[in-house]
Amino acid sequence: MKILKGLLWVAIIGLSYMVYKSVVGPVEFNKVKEERYIKTITNLKDIRNSQLAYRTVTGKFANTFDELVRFIDTAHFTITQRRDSSIVDKEMTKRYGVTTYKDLLVIDTIGTVPVKDSLFKSSTRYKTMMNIPIEGVNAKFEMKADLITQNNIKIPVFEVKVAKDILLFDQDKNLLVQENQVVSVDGVNGTHLKVGSLTEVNTNGNWPKIFGSNDE
Repeated sequence: MKILKGLLWVAIIGLSYMVYKSVVGPVEFNKVKEERYIKTITNLKDIRNSQLAYRTVTGKFANTFDELVRFIDTAHFTITQRRDSSIVDKEMTKRYGVTTYKDLLVIDTIGTVPVKDSLFKSSTRYKTMMNIPIEGVNAKFEMKADLITQNNIKIPVFEVKVAKDILLFDQDKNLLVQENQVVSVDGVNGTHLKVGSLTEVNTNGNWPKIFGSNDE
């Protein structure tokens, strides 16, 4: 009888633990997930801003992080000023015998400013933005740049991504499988957290607004 009671208590405790885990497990998983996604998105935004600056200066995107960091360390933005002006339209003046003017837009170069100062001021975080910012993970983001053709015009594109399996490597495997299958306006769809695209002209991130702006 005592043995039976003991086994019954063991079963009750085991069942209670399973119920507890089924309720609390997803809550804990989501808390960890959100904290890690926010850290990761911070780096993805830095990388995107750096890539957009690279394109502004060079007309394309960087294919490697070494290339991108070197650019930030050395490159400058050109500061320009637009002003309206006018000049004598010789053809129209000759045709009508009256001095005629035509308007034009003049763009003056007034100086330069370091890319590093514009994007990061005194911070050096751009030197480590390629690293996955999760404790226990020793990996870098995947990054690739390419050209796609639209209307017979070659347009530069880039994509930076990291697998959810890497970000949540130490979490419940069943919940991780569910996270990789997410299709929701409030979730990160697919198996990766990413910014940019190699198949379309898009520099947005694939995270919802609850994790912060995905398009700036």
